[in-house]
Amino acid sequence: MKIFFPILIVFFLFFSSDSLAKEGYNSESKKYAVNKSKKKPKLKCDGRQHCSQMRSFEEAKYFIKHCPNTKMDGDNDGIPCEGYKKR
Repeated sequence: MKIFFPILIVFFLFFSSDSLAKEGYNSESKKYAVNKSKKKPKLKCDGRQHCSQMRSFEEAKYFIKHCPNTKMDGDNDGIPCEGYKKR
């Protein structure tokens, strides 16, 4: 009887920690399957031309550099939306 309880405890700890580790790993990978990279979202030219259509200054900079027919840099100095009020 003295040997039974320590064996039972070791048995319980071994199998419970193993199953918890597996469940934790699976739930973690499913729960946190969000993009963890620090990369910026990919932007593409989609026809927007004006400052009021941009979500950020960085987005406006991308558009004036890579997209045709933008109307965000009136003085052509490479800085978009200079006179536009920030939200």
